[in-house]
Amino acid sequence: MAEQGAAVVCVDFGSTFTKAALVDLGSGALLATASHPTTLPDASGHGDVLDGYDACLDALAEQDPRAVDADVLACSSAGGGLRIAVVGNEELVTAEAGRRVALSSGGKVVLVLSGGLDADRLAELRRAEPDVVLLVGGTDGGNSEVLEGDAAVLADAPWDGPVVVAGNVESQDAVRSLLAHSGTPHVVADNVVPKIGVLAPDSARRAIREIFLSHVIGGKHLSSRTDAQGRTFTAMVRGATPDVVLTGVELLARGLDDEHPGARDVVVVDVGGATTDVHSVVELDPEDSGLAREVVATTPVTRTVEGDLGMRWSAVSTVEAAGREDLADAAAARRADPGWVPRDAAEQDVDHEIAAAAVRIALERHAGRSKVVVSPEGRVVERSGKDLREVDLLVGSGGVLRHGGPDAVRRVLVPSTGDAFEGGWQLPRDPVVVVDHDYVLAAAGLLAEAHPLAAHRLVRRLHDAGTR
Repeated sequence: MAEQGAAVVCVDFGSTFTKAALVDLGSGALLATASHPTTLPDASGHGDVLDGYDACLDALAEQDPRAVDADVLACSSAGGGLRIAVVGNEELVTAEAGRRVALSSGGKVVLVLSGGLDADRLAELRRAEPDVVLLVGGTDGGNSEVLEGDAAVLADAPWDGPVVVAGNVESQDAVRSLLAHSGTPHVVADNVVPKIGVLAPDSARRAIREIFLSHVIGGKHLSSRTDAQGRTFTAMVRGATPDVVLTGVELLARGLDDEHPGARDVVVVDVGGATTDVHSVVELDPEDSGLAREVVATTPVTRTVEGDLGMRWSAVSTVEAAGREDLADAAAARRADPGWVPRDAAEQDVDHEIAAAAVRIALERHAGRSKVVVSPEGRVVERSGKDLREVDLLVGSGGVLRHGGPDAVRRVLVPSTGDAFEGGWQLPRDPVVVVDHDYVLAAAGLLAEAHPLAAHRLVRRLHDAGTR
């Protein structure tokens, strides 16, 4: 149990901003917050990601002196985040399963290849410049030829980046031997598709996290010094930011135990400048006979990333996807100047409309649909994908919501809730709707393992703040 008054600094080294929070480990209280533009090294090597962190720490210390000597836990998506390429067997089975696992592990999927590596696909893989290759293929006891063949191609190349192997367990020894002989750094995990219709992401998620910490963080060369306490950037970081946030979402949804309950089914939508991420924790009903059978199963914990939906870099593709020609000029201006901020209420209204479009489309892509089909039993309702209709809590995140004023929830989030949607989209019907104003999900995800009570108290702020 934490000593009374002990505190920890939780830091998210983001692609644009570095955000920090000082949390009391006894009460889970948020003692201070700060942010600063992320300071990446320039082309000549000047600058250090810890420069922005130092500025945040100074700001925290002004609010509470405990920040100076507090322990530090951090996550990072700086320098492009975690770039993952998936190499699988069949496009619709193991490769798709690998893609879903990569997303749930906090990665940005830069390439998905299937059907076996050859010279052309290997060249395509190199051009994608992934930080990690997730190598999958075959159910347990099933096809081993493609998985072992892909491993042989990587070994012969040779491929010097880290590889996570999560395919047919009967091929593990052969694949491990090939990669070890070539000196390719690798971690072997359980199969992500042990049998058709089953997706088992947890072991691969842990392996990707291990690779991220041991090979990726230091390999980005974002820092070459220590902080005032002698800590290095790599020693601070515990995981990729989206992976850590998803851990926070799981804690928010499930809680710790009967005395520390969760909010039940939860969806979090994070609207960024370039992407819109959706995290969901929804307990699935195994007895639901209306759910369509899929070769890659839906999982209770899911993350999707929509790279064409965002407020600045992706503003144009957002309004195009929404069919909002009236917002085309405004979107183009925002893409041309990603650092632009609204100057008045009218410009903020446009930001709200773009954000509402991004939220709606991202939720539709994340969720499934329901439709009436004719079967031998007659007309039945068939559902596919992830049903979000009974979600209890919808959380919005991102600068447009945190700084969007009191109207942001009504303008941006509420339009994606309700009873009826054209096309049969299974979106939240009547959730409590809140905004993560203090960015507590990342902090809670960082605290969850070592300080679960403090983490739970932190995320309860979101549930308790909800009003219908």
